[in-house]
Amino acid sequence: MNHQPNILVVIPARGGSKGIPRKNLRSLAGRPLIFYSIRNALASSFLVDVYVSSEDEEILSISEKFGAKVLKRNDEDAQDVVTLDPVIFKAYKQAEAIEKKQYDIIVTLQPTSPLLSAKSLDEALSKLINTPEIDTIISAVNDTHLTWKIENNAYKPNYLKRVNRQELSPLFKETGGFLITRAKNISQSSRIGEHVDLSLLSDKESIDIDSYADWGLCEYYLKRKKLLFVVSGHMKIGLGHVYNTLLLANDIVEHEVLFLVDDESQLAFDKISSKNYPVVMQVESDIVEDIKKLNPDVVINDRLDSSHDYMKALKALGIKTINFEDLGDGAQLADLVINAIYPEREILPKHFFGHKYFILRDEFILTPKRKVSEYVKKVLLTFGGVDPNNYTSKVIQAIQPYCRKMNIEITVVAGFGYSDYESLEAFKDIQIIRNTMNIAELMQDADIIFTSAGRTTYEVAAMQVPTIVMAQNERELTHLFANAEHGFINLGLGTEVGNEKITEAFSSLVENYSSRQYMSKLMAKADLTAGRQRVLKLVHQIVEHA
Repeated sequence: MNHQPNILVVIPARGGSKGIPRKNLRSLAGRPLIFYSIRNALASSFLVDVYVSSEDEEILSISEKFGAKVLKRNDEDAQDVVTLDPVIFKAYKQAEAIEKKQYDIIVTLQPTSPLLSAKSLDEALSKLINTPEIDTIISAVNDTHLTWKIENNAYKPNYLKRVNRQELSPLFKETGGFLITRAKNISQSSRIGEHVDLSLLSDKESIDIDSYADWGLCEYYLKRKKLLFVVSGHMKIGLGHVYNTLLLANDIVEHEVLFLVDDESQLAFDKISSKNYPVVMQVESDIVEDIKKLNPDVVINDRLDSSHDYMKALKALGIKTINFEDLGDGAQLADLVINAIYPEREILPKHFFGHKYFILRDEFILTPKRKVSEYVKKVLLTFGGVDPNNYTSKVIQAIQPYCRKMNIEITVVAGFGYSDYESLEAFKDIQIIRNTMNIAELMQDADIIFTSAGRTTYEVAAMQVPTIVMAQNERELTHLFANAEHGFINLGLGTEVGNEKITEAFSSLVENYSSRQYMSKLMAKADLTAGRQRVLKLVHQIVEHA
């Protein structure tokens, strides 16, 4: 056809459904079921006339409110035993009389397939229009499985050999989503022409509501949102933001989750990829353009301070935003800000800060706490995923002579981005563990820990191990949690701390059992285990309204 054909969409919707009473009018994700088929038909890129056929006055009234035209069906045509063929034929003839036109194509669109997309409908219409030899297109799904049949009152395999699904001859099941046919094929007893093609849908789009289980599954998909984590992680800032968002993503199972990292964050990209989450790297000069392409419902930023322009651009796209550890000018435009580590400069609505909102990994919740030992036997050095100032080497140099004297073992955890292994070669009798997945157990086994002033301070507090802290940069100096009130010895900015001061702080702690006991008790007072659930609750409140 070289012109736009006349297309009629008929949506058959009885009021007397048995399996789920009043199915077509029951609320599905906040809308009557009938709404979704009407919306898809009206969203078609083709010019279509959309009619709902029903014997039920309420269905007809609601359908008109959603933009469909209606046809009153006789009660006799709404019985369980009546097939759709005569119903669609009568609707087709009635619509032709009303519209005073001859239809070329008639579409039967079932209201029981609410996940069907207008795109899939249009693709099938386009194929029929542009392929004259096709008479009818029916929506279907690949249903290839090992199947059985009954022969002589016994179950018999419907296959010759048990093989993997991929090796079986394909089988396709009609979904009930749509049946598109040329007008010449429409009669009281049939809607299918001689040459039939199938339009294969995804498993999601193919769901046809026959039961409450189907209903629940459709409800889940319709409420499912796309959440985009925009994250930074590289040698300069470390991978703390990455670990934080991976934890949060792991707890979000009811929504689609994907990651976007900026063009400096190859380390972040590699770490996220290793966890099998979908992740892309920034390609546009303005990362907002990358976000626009991904079309998320919610953006979760964990990339330090946001600018006003960046957040304004996201707001203009109608995207809900959640920001972590954000003290930038853009934070005031976010729908939710959570700063577990950094103190807020002022009290603002939708801003939650402090250690009660730290996201703690399961291993730190489930690993038993070790009782403080009278004698120190093991010290653990863990300066984050990158350790940009190589405090690892600096601390070993400072404490190793004393450790040898006191017979104390030194264990180093080198993170994902640590690259200064050559600087450790000169040190003997130390254990180096790379990219460990059981850091909690290593903390549990230590009597004293050295760490920087980032997220690890919350983790060691959860394990209640006496800890000496050295900040990696000026920003870490603003972390209020790593202080004496919560059981830490904080030496300040590590680049300004000499070896003598490190040795003195360490030896004093080793030789003071009561101080270590007191530090552990102070750490135990912090309410860290419930932080993750607090954050998830706040996040879900934003996502629900996206």
